[in-house]
Amino acid sequence: MVTPVSTGMIPKDKAGFEHLFRLLYSPLCSYANTFLKDVDASEEVVQEIMFRLWESRDKIEIRTTLQSYLYRAVRNASLNVLKHEDVKEAYRAMQKRALKDDGSAFNDHVVISELHEKIRQAIDRLPAERKRIFILSRYEGLTYAEISGKLGISVKTVENQMGNALRRLREELSDYLPLVALLLIDWFN
Repeated sequence: MVTPVSTGMIPKDKAGFEHLFRLLYSPLCSYANTFLKDVDASEEVVQEIMFRLWESRDKIEIRTTLQSYLYRAVRNASLNVLKHEDVKEAYRAMQKRALKDDGSAFNDHVVISELHEKIRQAIDRLPAERKRIFILSRYEGLTYAEISGKLGISVKTVENQMGNALRRLREELSDYLPLVALLLIDWFN
């Protein structure tokens, strides 16, 4: 008997897909868990893959068996989860180092005042329209659509100007980035 698992055919009907799901869910979760070592994360990966498979069932062309396709998808998604966790952990470690290295200086009111001044100067050096758009967005809290209406320009222009402003500020304040990131969290909230 030819089953969807042994072919590259995705069941198009709900009952067939539910059968496929029940048949492969546990083995796929176990396989994901060999990478992730976390049952909940493994189930989330498999559920997401099965959901995407159902949503894209009419568009996906599978050239192997459906079972091979699903195992490969689970493997790739699990490795992506691990990669993402590595990036998040590296970022957390960097933040801890920055806080540790600059913790004493951060408590110093003079350093904070100087940093505020450097940010203000960097914003002042932006071209006039870009500066105005940045201030409307970051200080006045307007959405891009609201800025577009207020200034009579397209939303795309607002997006481009904000992207350029943020890129320029990152470049100018790159030496202060760990401090700026921590300060901006408090400053803009």
